[in-house]
Amino acid sequence: MAASRMVIKGVTRSGRIFRPSDWAQRLATAVARPGPDRRVLFHPRVGMATLDGVNCVVVDLRLREEDPRLYQFLIRFAESNELQMEERDADPPPA
Repeated sequence: MAASRMVIKGVTRSGRIFRPSDWAQRLATAVARPGPDRRVLFHPRVGMATLDGVNCVVVDLRLREEDPRLYQFLIRFAESNELQMEERDADPPPA
């Protein structure tokens, strides 16, 4: 099965924790849009998660085709900050 998401981890390639600690929220908010009542509407293909105790941004790989510029923005952010990235399958449904 092909990977369905890209996980950008808050750890550099050298193993250091990426700072600031709220980087994932800042990045997800940067690609969000304002909604009614001044609420933030996050992009449906970009989310935040904590995996193995590490803050991450999770990108649905359908974004590559749907909005290549936005996908490249996220990947370039990770590359320029030397963040670890990993393609993963979606989590299996609960049993």
